[in-house]
Amino acid sequence: WLVGRQWRRCAAGAVLASTWMVLLAATPYLMARAVDHGLEPGDLGALAGWTGALAAAGVVNAWLGILRHRTMTRVRMDANFRTVKVVVGHATRLGAALRRQVGTGEVVTIGVGDVQTISQSLTAVGPGVGAIVAYAAVGGLMLSVSAQLALVVLLGVPALGVLLGPLMGRLQGRETEYRERQGVLTARIGDLAGGLRVLNGLGGKNLVADAFRRDSARLREQGYRVGAVTSWIQAIGVGLPMLFLGLVTWLGARLAARGEISVGELVSVYGYVVALGWPVAFLIEMSHQLSRGVVAARRVVAFLRLEPEPDEGTCDAPAEPSVLYDPASGVRVPPGRLTVLAGARPDDAAAVIDRLGRYAPSDVTWGGILLADIPLTQVRERVLVAEAEADLFAGTLREVIGAAGPRARGVPTEGHLS
Repeated sequence: WLVGRQWRRCAAGAVLASTWMVLLAATPYLMARAVDHGLEPGDLGALAGWTGALAAAGVVNAWLGILRHRTMTRVRMDANFRTVKVVVGHATRLGAALRRQVGTGEVVTIGVGDVQTISQSLTAVGPGVGAIVAYAAVGGLMLSVSAQLALVVLLGVPALGVLLGPLMGRLQGRETEYRERQGVLTARIGDLAGGLRVLNGLGGKNLVADAFRRDSARLREQGYRVGAVTSWIQAIGVGLPMLFLGLVTWLGARLAARGEISVGELVSVYGYVVALGWPVAFLIEMSHQLSRGVVAARRVVAFLRLEPEPDEGTCDAPAEPSVLYDPASGVRVPPGRLTVLAGARPDDAAAVIDRLGRYAPSDVTWGGILLADIPLTQVRERVLVAEAEADLFAGTLREVIGAAGPRARGVPTEGHLS
């Protein structure tokens, strides 16, 4: 979906990355021509021509590299902000049902970590596609030099994929477990921050702190496991291409010694294998990012599948300011007056406010009409519940009304502040 929403930009990134990598592979070809047709026979004109072509290819490729990087940065940023927009929009649609269906830690972890991981995985649509194209191009160029060398090159990357496949599966499993524990620990941090005063008063701070240390240590150990698998993937990604380079260079040198390929072709073979390092590195990085992106995307999709509470209201809200009445507590909130609730237990007052604002099931009526029978959109338009922690409404009522402007001047008439 993220690719489809910006398919033109993704296609441009794939084309730029493919051209950039193919030109990297074309550099050894131009170098071989300069050696065979200019340097070896002593033809300065041919040498100057092929050298000029080599320099021009380098300049063009540098420019293409800048465009590729800039385009893929836009792709990642678009995916980042688009995912944030979707998640925040769905959280808004869930409304009061959000807290009852998912923990605060899960939402925070999605916003802090998963969104970034998903956007990074879109690297596959640029350098990932370019790496596949460049791999095929290098194989074709090697085939023009030696079928034996081309076979080694073309079989090398699939062999690398066979070696990395089990590691990628293990990485995905470790990432999933790490992600779940991270969400739980983040939720616990939020609970600690919200209830620290209570813990201090009851004397349970040390007990909770010890539990948090244990959970944090388990998360750290799981992070080490993820890091161990990642290190193996990166080690194979760096080490095997070097072995690959040594093998192909050795085979090419033997062919050159037997006179089956020219010196220029030997130089090109070495250059092809060096140029192949970029596509191989991008393919490994793409696999790594996609593996992590799948884990993050599953968490986001699970969040987006949460359904808001059904709204079965069919009665219109009162046409004019009317009384809110909570039968469970006997609280009446008349229009045009500021009503303050005071109780021995703050939670009791908060429960009343939740019922009056339709954040909890109740028999509250509004102008004689059952609040549950009124569409939720009409309730939200005219009844505002501001929690004590809401910084937007901090300060005195006069400051709130003065800062909010003309619309807020109707609050004492129609709205209900707690």
